Amino acid sequence: MSSALWANSSMPSSPDRFRLLATHLAGTAVEVTSAPPGQAPYTDGLVIYVSADDDPGILRRQIVVQSALIGAASLDPQIVKALRGRPSVASRYLAIEGRRVLAELARTLPLAAEFGVDSSVVSSAESLQIADGRAAVAPAPAWFGVIKPSKLLASHRESGSRATDQDMRLQFDSVAVDDEDGDENQPDDSKILKLFEAPTGARAIANFFSRMFRGSRTQSDQTAGAEAQLGSARRVHRVGPNVRPLPTRIHFSDEKPGAAIGIGGALHPEWDHHRNRYRPDWCRVIDFPVTTPADVSAAGVVRDDVLRRRLSRVGLSPRVLRGRPDGDELDIEALIDLFVDLQSGHSPPEHVYNEHRKLARNLGVLVLLDASGSATDTDSDGLAVHEHQRRAAATLAVTLEELGDRVAVYAFRSHGRHAVHLPAIKTFDQGFGAVARARLNQLQPSGYTRLGAGIRGAGEILKSEAGTPNRLLVVLSDGFPYDHGYEGRYAEADASKALEELRADGVACLCLSLGAATGLDALERVFGSASHASAATMTDLSPQMDELFLSALAELAAPARSARG
Repeated sequence: MSSALWANSSMPSSPDRFRLLATHLAGTAVEVTSAPPGQAPYTDGLVIYVSADDDPGILRRQIVVQSALIGAASLDPQIVKALRGRPSVASRYLAIEGRRVLAELARTLPLAAEFGVDSSVVSSAESLQIADGRAAVAPAPAWFGVIKPSKLLASHRESGSRATDQDMRLQFDSVAVDDEDGDENQPDDSKILKLFEAPTGARAIANFFSRMFRGSRTQSDQTAGAEAQLGSARRVHRVGPNVRPLPTRIHFSDEKPGAAIGIGGALHPEWDHHRNRYRPDWCRVIDFPVTTPADVSAAGVVRDDVLRRRLSRVGLSPRVLRGRPDGDELDIEALIDLFVDLQSGHSPPEHVYNEHRKLARNLGVLVLLDASGSATDTDSDGLAVHEHQRRAAATLAVTLEELGDRVAVYAFRSHGRHAVHLPAIKTFDQGFGAVARARLNQLQPSGYTRLGAGIRGAGEILKSEAGTPNRLLVVLSDGFPYDHGYEGRYAEADASKALEELRADGVACLCLSLGAATGLDALERVFGSASHASAATMTDLSPQMDELFLSALAELAAPARSARG
């Protein structure tokens, strides 16, 4: 960051001009605005409110400490709940944790050293423990501002969950919360009763659209791998929760008008890992044909002879071969024909057995391609993950179609839970000709990755349109689910649950991660309930593709069970 930008106090003092600084330090998109007159600086996790009458140098300090608290996860709900209704503890925690995050920030941002802050505390948990004790704590400077638990918790409810019946009722909290959480005149055991803010109404809608184009992601420190370690991408190291760039700005150049606001489509549930239950009709999934004109000059597909030989060996349904020299049982008709020939003086070969062999395929495959903004990440050779996955989708579709299977190719990306898009590159009833191949090659990644909803929507298409007894969903993704209110363990558990549901319904699932830097542990959490593998390129997986297909399809013989019981 330029020292001139940091130190130049002659620039306009509008708080909004520090929005990029706040977003950088917070690791997620935040707004900066003026607090109501007479109020100390604070944040609700989405907006940082600063004192408008302070000079630019003080404004910067207020913004830095509040955004650094967000970026260091110092204001996570688990911590904030422990501060609710306890203003003196919140004030002590802010004094301790504020110094800690600024001291850590000074190690990576030398300009932050001008604050002259030092701390021996190593974690927010330790800060909370000290704040909850009786040890003396130096008061925080006025520019630290205050912590307002009620604002933070209300904002978290609006951004992460839908209003429940309990939220909508008039209920009182036994550990009352004052809107002015930082008021030191309130005793710690205050019993003033305040209503919870219901996460509905105009503010929730405004916050939803304001965050629609923003987000962040994390990296894992593991080598990319699979259930059977067939290959690996480059190693990465964990450097913090905000190491990845923000996902690309969403644009839907090849989709139906109105799809971005969730018109039409089908509603699907979402698994709430934290509450161990489903959220019914939570996501709207919209599938539609891609109608953008395609340049057929971009219709090339990489041929993979190894892949074709391997997949040609996959047999699923038994077929009886009559009149064989050896087999599993006698062929009565052939035996009668042999007896008649012998009585007539002929001596034909004694081919009087039936042989049961798995030759018929009767396979329907839906290839689901991750076309979200996260696929723009590149491997160690500079090739985008999307390019690896797109090539794999094209090669798989061509190969399976040549082998006589029914194949469909869909992409997926999301724009919040109300608009999970499944553009159809090729449906089951279409051939994978030059136009379809060109449209696949011209597909550009954008948006976010609500993986569970994409899997559920694709699974319904596969079950209703494949028209075959054997059905397989092939997911090509980096294995990093992310969307508004959909991240971390919550998103991973939902994607894994969606795969479990399909397998319980008799649909085999195979998940492939190509060219991505997602760690082995993360892939296991997302794809672990289904057959999965990762490699640097599709070529690395081709020699084992028959084993991967058969491993996934072996579960079709398992008895169906209820995934939502």
